This record gives sequence, structure tokens and C-alpha cells, in this order.
Amino acid sequence: MEIAYAVIFALFGAVIGSFLNVLCDRLPQEQSVVAPPSRCPGCGRRLTPLDMIPIISWLALRGRCRTCGETIPQRVFWVELVTALAFAGLYLYFGFTPDLLLSLAYFSLLLVIFVIDFEQQLVLPTIVIGGILIGFVASFFTSELTMVSSLGSALIGGLVGAAVYFMVRLGANAYYKQEAMGIGDIWLGALAGVITGWPNIIAAVLLSWILGGIVAVILVAAKIKRGREAIAFGPFLALTTFITFLWGNQIIDWYLGIFTR
Repeated sequence: MEIAYAVIFALFGAVIGSFLNVLCDRLPQEQSVVAPPSRCPGCGRRLTPLDMIPIISWLALRGRCRTCGETIPQRVFWVELVTALAFAGLYLYFGFTPDLLLSLAYFSLLLVIFVIDFEQQLVLPTIVIGGILIGFVASFFTSELTMVSSLGSALIGGLVGAAVYFMVRLGANAYYKQEAMGIGDIWLGALAGVITGWPNIIAAVLLSWILGGIVAVILVAAKIKRGREAIAFGPFLALTTFITFLWGNQIIDWYLGIFTR
């Protein structure tokens, strides 16, 4: 029965992933996410239900429009697949609990932030502020939500996260002598703090710096990026925020355990 429910959540996740793709496409353009109906950007043909079956349609069409052959970005496939797998995995991890609903909401929110910043180096404050509000509302239900931070912990975490990225922004802009980090990154730091709480926000930040540093070194070594060329940092923080949301206490306990052996 567990496997059957996991499959149902995977199917549900694929559908949600399709909608997340719409958000990733339209929100940066300040377009409505409900109208007009989805169309091929090449020929303008309105997509049919057969064109929009999550995961399957992209594979069946080999990533191209059936009419004009316009390439459908691989991101469409990967977002749907990753969301399907994540929804199934989170169900198996949490079961039918309030924590499951919160984790699905946070995953979806952070994935949209990840994709938009990865593709366009843009963090939309409206999305982030919405997530912060969700986090603060959830903090009032600590008796039902074992994964949520208390209101005080969420507030301190949000302030610390915002403060850290305010300082990072000042340093990055001075180093690159241009607008290397925007205001959106400060809001994202606040969101990370609200989701993970205090002191787990420290783990989320440090993990994002480690991961970002490793990726930056690889990109420079591969000559994909130059040494002083800025890279989008939001995706790393979005990823490590969710990791810390799930396993922040274990990560901190493991780290502190190194010094107490």
C-alpha cells in the first residue's frame, strides 16, 4: 500500500511540476499564470492536453513541438521528473502528516526560486515574501508540525539570514565592482532563516557557501566561467535550505560531535 500511495504522489508531483514550469516561465515576465493558455513559443499553436502530459509528452515528442519542431527546453522534463520523485520521496519520509504538506509546499517554492535564479539570475521578492508568510503562519502550529521552527526561532533565523546576505551583497558588489547580488538575495536569506530557524540557518548558509565554492571552482577550471564572473548564488541557498529543513538538527549534531569525540 505504501508503494501505491508513493506512485500516486509521484503522479501528483508530476502534475504540480508542470504547473511549476508555468510559474518559472511567466512570473519573471510578470505574466498571468492562468491565462492565456499555454502555446508553442515558435509557431504560437495552442497546446493540446496530449502535448501537456507531464514527463510523457516531452519524451514522446523528443523535446520538440509536434507542429514546427521548436525545441522544448530540457528544464520542462527535469522539473516534472524531479518534482514527481520528490513528492513520492517526501511521502515515504513523512507519511500522511501535516509535515508532509509543509514539506511539499517548501519544496515547490524553493524549486521555483532555484530554476528562475539559475536561468535568469533573478530572485523575485514577491515569491520569497510569500514563502516567508507561509513560514511564519506555520510557526504557530508547532504542536502539529514537528519540522517547523517556533515563532521566535523563525524570526531570529530570518533576521540572521537577511543580515548575512546583506553583508555578502555589500562584499560581492564591491569585489565585482558591479551589482553582483541584488536585493532578492537578502529576501532569500530571510526566507532560508524562517524555514530552518535558529541556529539551523547557520548550517544552511555554510552548506550553500561550500557547495557554491565547489561549483565555482569547477566552472572556472572548466573555463565555463572566468575568475571574476559572477554566478547565481540563489540556487545553492535554495537547495541547502531544503536539505537543512529536513536534516538540519542531524547536520549540526554531527558537526558538534566531531569536537566532542
